Amino acid sequence: MPTLPWTTVSTPASNAHAFVMASRLQARSLFDVPRFFLRSLAAWKQVRNAPGAYGASLVAQPLKRTFWTLSAWEDRQALYTYARAEPHRSVMNGLRSATDHSIFTFWQVPAADLPISWADARRRLAEQELADARSASGTATG
Repeated sequence: MPTLPWTTVSTPASNAHAFVMASRLQARSLFDVPRFFLRSLAAWKQVRNAPGAYGASLVAQPLKRTFWTLSAWEDRQALYTYARAEPHRSVMNGLRSATDHSIFTFWQVPAADLPISWADARRRLAEQELADARSASGTATG
């Protein structure tokens, strides 16, 4: 399982909070995996220089056609600015037709809690997937 471990981009103030995003992206077929991997490396390179980025990690499971991302940001605006900038914007638009299923989740933590563990991120993604499935089926929890 190729992993790009947590890389700290910038160190937040000790009393700051971080806006965290985790995602799981599923390629439609094994044929799409090399393209996913190569394009994810371009986005990885971009995040290392993105204003407001605190850190990021990437896990690729090529044989499962699955790519996991985890990043922490100064705030929601910093993340969205990164997502709209090149090459991320073109990477995501270019992979849309090759993507079978994606899950995204967002939360805030004290900056002192960085880096976020993959166990925490995967738990939150599983919870988000369950919530999305309930929402799609019209089942509300209360």
